[in-house]
Amino acid sequence: MQPNLSLQQIVQQLGGSISGSPDTQIFRVGSLALAQVGAIAFFNDTKYKIQLSNSAASAVIIRPEHADLTDLPKIITDNPYAYFAKLSQLLNPAFAAARVVHTSAVIDATAEVPKGCSIGANVVIETNVRLGNNVTIGAGCVIERNSSIADNTILEANVTIKHGTQVGKNCHLFSGCVIGNDGFGYAEEANNGKNRWVKIPQVGHVVIHDFVDIGANTTIDRGAIDDTVIEEGVKLDNLIQIAHNCRIGAHTVIAGCVGIAGSAVIGKHCKIGGAAMILGHLTIADDVTISPGSMIMRSIHKAGTYTALMPSQAHEDWLKTAANIRHLSPQLSQLTDKIKALEQMVAILTADKKT
Repeated sequence: MQPNLSLQQIVQQLGGSISGSPDTQIFRVGSLALAQVGAIAFFNDTKYKIQLSNSAASAVIIRPEHADLTDLPKIITDNPYAYFAKLSQLLNPAFAAARVVHTSAVIDATAEVPKGCSIGANVVIETNVRLGNNVTIGAGCVIERNSSIADNTILEANVTIKHGTQVGKNCHLFSGCVIGNDGFGYAEEANNGKNRWVKIPQVGHVVIHDFVDIGANTTIDRGAIDDTVIEEGVKLDNLIQIAHNCRIGAHTVIAGCVGIAGSAVIGKHCKIGGAAMILGHLTIADDVTISPGSMIMRSIHKAGTYTALMPSQAHEDWLKTAANIRHLSPQLSQLTDKIKALEQMVAILTADKKT
């Protein structure tokens, strides 16, 4: 059951200041456009002024500089979006699974499972697995040998943790993700005049630090030699592929359908937009933002926002654009050669003048 809180009670727990009646009752969060009586919305951008003026919300979370834009009761804070997230957590407490082991779970005798853990139906826990306190393992999860999962971490249904994986404290792994599967490693060799692929054993592991969230059906491959590492506070969306030997820096966020090839190193506090592709063996500096759909083919050594894509066009127009670029490339190469020749001539003339 959702709690019913006054603005005064909310501010006592989360901070901020109140303008309007502190007794205004709130029982849910909502958007400016669709919120009804009893809901609180947030306003963070002046382009939504019309929605703010028409909102039926009982209250709004707003910045100090925007407070005069509405007569609604309000909580004033410097970061309305983050405040809204915390308030949503407060009004929607997480489901607490029963701290029991389901009778259908298969747990090896060598596994360490403290009494405070919740183990769902048809869970398989193999040899020498170690669980911390208050770990929740959802139905159908498989935790392979020699893995460890630290305190307060939650695995939703049908998560697979491959052998030797280490998962830190207070992590949340959503349904269907696979952690520690073999990386895609093959060596090519000639055999009787024909080439074939020889599998490279993937002997590293995956190490996940504390406070990491991993979305549904995301896959993180074990290292070929060294470990694949996901640092503290990283947030991964659904359907992401992180290949072997990658390292994702602390507090980086990655949106859905991103692919990161092997041995890429992503810095701290980066933001990677949906469907971006990052080639292997690259280094991305701290505080880099990559636009959705970008193909990153070279290392990025400086913080900033990077985009590598073309705007969409009608297909026939796109074909013409591609053809123009293809014809333009040799001309650009010739122009570059001419500029280099001119630079050399200027350098020679400058030297002659000095003598």
